Amino acid sequence: MNLYSPEKIKSILKESNLAVLKQLGQHFLVDEEILAKIARAADLNKKDVVVEIGPGLGILTRELALRCREVIAIEKDKKMAELLKKNMGRFKNVEIIEGDILKRTTASFNDIKTSNSYKVVANIPYYITSPILKLFLESSVKPKEMILLIQKEVAERICAAPGKLSILALSVQIYGEPKIIGFVSKNSFWPVPKVDSAILKISGIKSAAEIEKNLKFEKASLKSLFRIIKIGFSSKRKKLANNLSGGLNLEKSKVLEIFEELKINKNSRAQELTLKEWADLTVSING
Repeated sequence: MNLYSPEKIKSILKESNLAVLKQLGQHFLVDEEILAKIARAADLNKKDVVVEIGPGLGILTRELALRCREVIAIEKDKKMAELLKKNMGRFKNVEIIEGDILKRTTASFNDIKTSNSYKVVANIPYYITSPILKLFLESSVKPKEMILLIQKEVAERICAAPGKLSILALSVQIYGEPKIIGFVSKNSFWPVPKVDSAILKISGIKSAAEIEKNLKFEKASLKSLFRIIKIGFSSKRKKLANNLSGGLNLEKSKVLEIFEELKINKNSRAQELTLKEWADLTVSING
C-alpha cells in the first residue's frame, strides 16, 4: 500500500469513511526520504521496544516494526486505530492501543517494564509536544532515547544555548542531550501544515537520582531545581535577582551575595544562565 501519495491517502480515508481530524493535529508524512532519516536516527535493533504516538495510517509503524522487537503504537482516533489494526495485521510484533497517551503512564505497558529500556519514536501532533516530553522525561520508567518529528521552532528552542534558554529548553536539557537531526519541509506532509518541522533526538536520558548525583545535590533536589528555575523565569523583563528575591521572599542583598559567591553577573536574566549555574544557585539557596 503506497502511503507516500496524498491521493492514495485520500482514497483510503474515503473508503474507510474517515476524515482528517484537525483537532488531533493529524498530518501524514508522505516523504520517503524523511521516513528513512527518522528510522536511521532511531538506530534500532531486534532487542528494542518502541513506543509510537499517533501512528495514523502506519507509515512509520511499518518501518519501526521491521527493525525492532516490538512496537507499541498509541492512537487516539478510534476509527484510525481500527483501520491500523486491520492494515498492520501481518506484523505480529505491533500492538495497537486505542486511547490518549496523555492519560496513561509508561509503567502501564508491560513490555516496557520487562525490557531493559525502550525508545520513543513518533511524528507527534504539535500541540502535545510539551506534555509528551514531560510525560516521558519525568516518568519513573524513562525511555533510553526519544526521536520526535516536531515543529521546527520548538526544536530550536529546546536545543538553545545560554542566552536564549527557556523553561522548556532547561526541562529537556536537565534530563538528556537534545540534538536536531534535520529539518523537514511542511511540503513533506499531507495535509500541509503551516510551519516546517524538525527531527529532534534526545539521547543520554538520565534518572532523577543520576541527575542529582551529577549536579552534586546533597541538600537540594530535582524538585527544588525546577522550582528555582520557574521562579527565575516568572518575569522575563526583570533581572533574575529581582525574580528570585520576590519569588523566594529573600532580601535582594542576600540574593546578590549568592550571585557574587557563584560569580554570576548581578544583572543576569534567567535565559542567560547555564544549567550548572542554575544547579549551583539551587544548592546555595537550599543550603
